[in-house]
Amino acid sequence: MVDLNNMPYQPLTTYLTQKAGMRLEEVEHVMPLVTAGNYKKGDLLLREGEVCDASIFVEKGLLRTYTLDEAGKEHIVQFAPENWFTGDRGSIYFSDPAYFFIEAVEDSEVVFVPDAAIDKASDLSAAFRQYNKTLLHNHIRNLQKRINLLLGATAEQRYLSFITQYPDLLLRVPQWMIASYLGITPESLSRVRKELADKNFKPS
Repeated sequence: MVDLNNMPYQPLTTYLTQKAGMRLEEVEHVMPLVTAGNYKKGDLLLREGEVCDASIFVEKGLLRTYTLDEAGKEHIVQFAPENWFTGDRGSIYFSDPAYFFIEAVEDSEVVFVPDAAIDKASDLSAAFRQYNKTLLHNHIRNLQKRINLLLGATAEQRYLSFITQYPDLLLRVPQWMIASYLGITPESLSRVRKELADKNFKPS
């Protein structure tokens, strides 16, 4: 019988068994296909123009995905705290040069999960196949919501959506990064926070 305590990559194993519905015996067959990485705050896991050959699962720490415009200004696309997957999907699935940079916001421990591991898990587990399908559709839904917010929502609406999406990050992420993610200036973010404080708003 497979013992969880003896399995490598325990946060990923726990995620796959508890959320994706895989059995430990199934997970055991997938683990030889993944690899681990440890990164210090500020380290880059991916640079624009490189090929991203695996999804990245965050076991500990926090990552951010961002782009640089022609003026050198950063635009943050996503944060990935513990138990989140991230990566440049166009690069992973089509081998295109990556559009994004991925950087460690904190010292981070991650697991690189290549397509071969996803395919193996899908072959072994019907529960994982369904979970992965739901995960992909949810990712698309969140991207559509984010596009809609950036196109038409007020700064306050964007900030409230950020709190819902990332409820544990307010004290972990510098304010300028939050402003970059929201597509507003740090000064606008400060104004929004002050206005919400005046309304006695408190993040749950």
